Amino acid sequence: MNYIPHTDRERQEMLAAIGLAGIEDLYTAIPEEVRFPELDLPEPLTEMEVLDELQALSEANLDTRHFSCFLGAGAYNHFIPAVVDHILRRSEFYTAYTPYQPEVSQGTLQTIFEFQSMMCQLTGMDVSNASHYDGATALAEAVILALNHHRRKRSKVLLSPAIHPHFREVVRTYMQGMDLTIHGDESLKTSVKDLIEKIDEDTTLVAVQYPDFLGRIEDLTALGQAAQDAGALFCVVANPFALGMLKPPAEFGADIVVGEGQPLGIPTSFGGPYLGVFTTRQKYVRKMAGRLVGETTDTRGQTGYVLTLTPREQHIRREKASSNICTNQGLMVLASTVYLAAMGKSGLRKAAELSYHKAHYAAQQINALDGYELWNKGPFFHEFVVRCPRPVEEINELLLDFAIIGGYDLGQDYEDLQDHMLLAVTELMAKENIDHLVEALREVGS
Repeated sequence: MNYIPHTDRERQEMLAAIGLAGIEDLYTAIPEEVRFPELDLPEPLTEMEVLDELQALSEANLDTRHFSCFLGAGAYNHFIPAVVDHILRRSEFYTAYTPYQPEVSQGTLQTIFEFQSMMCQLTGMDVSNASHYDGATALAEAVILALNHHRRKRSKVLLSPAIHPHFREVVRTYMQGMDLTIHGDESLKTSVKDLIEKIDEDTTLVAVQYPDFLGRIEDLTALGQAAQDAGALFCVVANPFALGMLKPPAEFGADIVVGEGQPLGIPTSFGGPYLGVFTTRQKYVRKMAGRLVGETTDTRGQTGYVLTLTPREQHIRREKASSNICTNQGLMVLASTVYLAAMGKSGLRKAAELSYHKAHYAAQQINALDGYELWNKGPFFHEFVVRCPRPVEEINELLLDFAIIGGYDLGQDYEDLQDHMLLAVTELMAKENIDHLVEALREVGS
């Protein structure tokens, strides 16, 4: 709860300063017929009563401190070193907004510069922007970059069906009204080989996820080469946490690498705010949305940080701007930067390897249960799909009695995966938690 110090007299003074008699006058520009109707609110409460009510509501939430969480599907419960929150809550960062005046924002600009450098190291790309709102936004911006690169002479985008369903929905929302067609994700049976066969001279972008939404790890070299041969751009939607141990997408020939940065030091937070990663090759940097911070030297020889590029900001290109992305997730960028600095190369790899091995142990144990079957046939990272003996919604409801948050119901998005659950295992999950899940699944599945 926030304390609001303004008295009635102070409110009247503020209204008088702008020539108004009452708060109602603020809304005169809005026609009465479209104003929100009078709210049927209960009687006011005291501060103590409000605090009790809010506490009761918060305790109704299931959280990862009291429940074992095997729900991933784009948001993951990872270990976050204490130093991340310590730095994040410093007032100079916590209250700062997007730096429009570089000379007075050196600390924030340096943070963004370090973040960009780390994203390039993880993905193998040449340049990174200062971030987007989330991974889905970053993928949509990759499509716009490809369209601008081809001067909108190509109108076909190929999306893998194994890209996060929400990401694909956001792309379609972004592309409304554009002379563009989106193909490839109509059926889950569309493989990487099938995508290669769909690439033609009208294809502007080919996008896949790595590891994909179903946890699978595939060699994307042939797909990248096919896109390059056809003159299309190749985009990889990557989990940056997994890149701590997996081959960087640059080695597959990726032109653009995007992803959700939440696994890098950002708590699940009931869905956000998160962080969109966007990296690309040097030759596409001026078609990249957002902002890019660079390092320079001033007249005294001291290192300084500046906004090197802001190619899509409306105040610069105005009607020529093809994207409305002109800001970034500054506080989340700081969290990910501190997280990666604290973990280091070996720490990130160790956390990724722990997640990988624990997930494979869980998959092996669950696959041995009567009525359950591991769907993944090839390599996977820290998520895997299990066919269940009864509807996933029912299983998840029963798992709550065991203090377990179950996996994602894939039947919501894939007709072919009714009664299939996507389970995620991170480095935080102890063997005892996994064994408890196995026993709970055994009981609820019978």
